[in-house]
Amino acid sequence: MFIVNNYTMAVVLCFITMLCWGSWGNTQKLATKSWRYELFYWDYVVGMVVFALLLGLTFGSIGEQGRSFIPDLCQAEWGNIGSVILGGVIFNASNILLSASVSLAGMSVAFPLGVGIALVLGVFINYLGEPKGDPIWLFIGVALVVVAIVCNGMASGRLSKNNDSASNNKKGIILAVVAGLLMAFFYRFVAAAMDLSDFINPQQGMLTPYSALFIFSVGVLLSNFVFNTYVMRHPFVGEPVNYSQYFKGSFTMHLTGVLGGVIWGLGTACSYVAAGEAGAAISYALGQGAPMIAAIWGVFIWKEFKGADVKTNMLLCVMFLFFVLGLASIIVSGAN
Repeated sequence: MFIVNNYTMAVVLCFITMLCWGSWGNTQKLATKSWRYELFYWDYVVGMVVFALLLGLTFGSIGEQGRSFIPDLCQAEWGNIGSVILGGVIFNASNILLSASVSLAGMSVAFPLGVGIALVLGVFINYLGEPKGDPIWLFIGVALVVVAIVCNGMASGRLSKNNDSASNNKKGIILAVVAGLLMAFFYRFVAAAMDLSDFINPQQGMLTPYSALFIFSVGVLLSNFVFNTYVMRHPFVGEPVNYSQYFKGSFTMHLTGVLGGVIWGLGTACSYVAAGEAGAAISYALGQGAPMIAAIWGVFIWKEFKGADVKTNMLLCVMFLFFVLGLASIIVSGAN
């Protein structure tokens, strides 16, 4: 299977993770112009599962290093499989809430707030589970990201005062916070099931990145029948939707959702592969720099802060600056 053997390459993969995790929301923005996000989300999950399977059969099965995808699945212990599935269930609950937040408050609010909270808590959780990297630089980076989150919240608050949809904006912010609190925990359950110290000769019964990603995506799919079905019947905003409406969607609508799942899956695969060299805390933290990417899309492409005053724009600039400084500090922590 494809394995990363140096920290520099691991950082490159983490940046791909950041780009993918911060960009998949664009597919939701495109689809939900005429398609409810609850229906979009089914295609998103299907895309995630299909991509994980194809990646395992290709990159997870080539080369002579490590265990190939199918043998790795067959030898996995049930406890480790259960841990990854639980990670998928937790992620799915948080991601559905994040998707709802995007539909209500926009990418430039939902991602920096929700995923930013997940970054801060998740770094602590993952570092305690597997200490790797200089903790001083790592937590300085986290502190800088906290400042960026606060600036985003202030900017969003100023925008909602002048927005007719202030009620939806407030609901979106609440959902983003809850999503972030949940999302902070999913990665640790996945990392705990992988032998991060040695992907070349992994411990018997443990998983490698490609098998972990596939099992994780299956956990997301199974839990989606519970979580998303409930949200379809009891939406956060608007009228309930049903499965017959899903099957009436056009090919383009379905393809857009599948593409979103593929983009997210690519980012997650890069994160899992990089974790063997960079460590779970650093790999997770760099990937969760996604809010900065999402905010760039939201501010400059989707114009979610169009008409904002000078002070609001200054807060957004400070947010971007502190996100960049925070990510730089996290990179330095792993190099020491």
